[in-house]
Amino acid sequence: MGQKVNPRGFRLGITEEWRSRWYEEKNYSHHLHEDFRIRQFLEEKFRRAGVSKIVIERAVNKIRINVFAGRPGIAIGKKGDTIGRVKKDLDKLTGDANVFLNVQEITQPDLDAKLVADKIAFQLQRKTGTKRIVREAITRVMSAGAEGVRITCKGRIAGAEIARKEWMKEGRIPLHTLRAKIDYGCATSHTSYGCIGIKVWIFTGEVLPTLPEEKFDNETSAEKSKLQKSSEG
Repeated sequence: MGQKVNPRGFRLGITEEWRSRWYEEKNYSHHLHEDFRIRQFLEEKFRRAGVSKIVIERAVNKIRINVFAGRPGIAIGKKGDTIGRVKKDLDKLTGDANVFLNVQEITQPDLDAKLVADKIAFQLQRKTGTKRIVREAITRVMSAGAEGVRITCKGRIAGAEIARKEWMKEGRIPLHTLRAKIDYGCATSHTSYGCIGIKVWIFTGEVLPTLPEEKFDNETSAEKSKLQKSSEG
């Protein structure tokens, strides 16, 4: 199960949160398509800023958009002129709703799977060796504090006539462990030979607290004593 499903969707409500946060009964499909258009528009406008994720929150006639980027200065622009123009375009796109646009910086870009995948895709377009690029990316991720990383490239790698898949891994990636914090990102590199798909998994540790063994043993012994007393009575 963990090998096939998207790691983020598999852990929603446990270690991951929804990226569209709103409730609607009548206009659900309208808001859903509008969210898709907003994300598509912002990813195109802020392409050079390194967008990792976009979180959209809705209230009555209000839309709050949080853009998480590796280079927020490019998205904001000089004296905020870039983000000002983008906000005006969003007002036209969303109609009567009041749009609040916020750009936040990703403090550790080497631990963000989407940014790592985008960087690999950009380097592959410059016809650099695939194995060298992936090996350098893994080194950066592990040096940033990750406990495990896996990178997969699939397509006509190095201009080969037959498409193939290559992958490299370091550390551990517990895909079946729901409490494991695993960031997943993918990107497409448009090379002169064709498209190459890149997938990145980064494991940064387990986030849910575990029950100490001593406390568990004490609770178990207490339950056993209660059962014995009830059976004797």
